[in-house]
Amino acid sequence: MKIDFLVLFGFFAQFVFFLRFVVQWLASEKEKKSVIPMSFWYLSIIGSILILIYAVKRHDPVFSVAQFLALFIYLRNIILRKKQKD
Repeated sequence: MKIDFLVLFGFFAQFVFFLRFVVQWLASEKEKKSVIPMSFWYLSIIGSILILIYAVKRHDPVFSVAQFLALFIYLRNIILRKKQKD
């Protein structure tokens, strides 16, 4: 049986993207209120880039465009959060 490394990469990318929800959930439970930590946005960017790579390799224009556009939202949230701390 041949291992499709691109599929394994896709699963890894999706797992990284999923981790952001775990991080957000644990942070909220700790604070006893809804919290979105900076690590959520960093994982969003990393996961989105990995999924974008997978989508481009699979020639999937729907996921490629979606992940590319989502990167701007994630970056903007990081910029807004960093401005908040100043």
